Amino acid sequence: MMSAMCELLAVVSDTPFPIGDAWEMTAALERYGVAGFGWGAAWPGPDGRLVRHVSTAAFRDDPAQFALAPVPVRSLLVHLRRPSKLSTLSIPDAQPFLDPAGRFAFCHNGDLARWRPARRRYQAEGRIAGRADSEVGQRWLEDAWAEHSLELAWPAGPAAGGATDPCTTLTALHAELGGQANLLALTPGGGIHAYAGNTENPVVSFRIGRLRLITTAIYSIDRSVFRLVAPGSSARRVHKPGSTLHLAPDGA
Repeated sequence: MMSAMCELLAVVSDTPFPIGDAWEMTAALERYGVAGFGWGAAWPGPDGRLVRHVSTAAFRDDPAQFALAPVPVRSLLVHLRRPSKLSTLSIPDAQPFLDPAGRFAFCHNGDLARWRPARRRYQAEGRIAGRADSEVGQRWLEDAWAEHSLELAWPAGPAAGGATDPCTTLTALHAELGGQANLLALTPGGGIHAYAGNTENPVVSFRIGRLRLITTAIYSIDRSVFRLVAPGSSARRVHKPGSTLHLAPDGA
């Protein structure tokens, strides 16, 4: 099965920045990553609750980008869609997903190989609204997240109240459902948690000024993402499959 050719972007800063500061890079990821079949973003609002915007329009065609541009944030998660099944182009399948309990926002790039049994179970529970495998990953995370106290657990360590590091949960999701999968989660405190598991589209990290960023590599394993999407960036790294990353707004 062809992997969904979506692209992911996460941005964190120790000082507030307008969301629009990420738009040039978002447009480049959409263009060079051959996305453009819908997009979405999530960020912590001023009240500490996660907020999202999703659309079935391409980022370049969505006028909401202009309204969102001045909004100040310290963390941002962006998903740019190119699904393997165009029948999934609908709002229920738009990412990032928001946890109903407000504990995290989640997005996925690639494909999940063993999603069918879980999908049948979630359908029987009345928890499936769309048609894509990514929603199955979302429902799995909702159940696995139940005993986690994420903002306390990280970066203090996995012993905090018996809670588990967020990336441990993302790693467990990939182990359970398999496939080619990069996974990103945003928690209400502004932490970004990433798992690299798509050998076709590596996860990279870098800095641009005060911004620290994680993106996917536009399905190009020759590091072209740095030249085409992030020229002038520093601290460039390509992360091996199985790697996990954390970014915190306090600079950790």
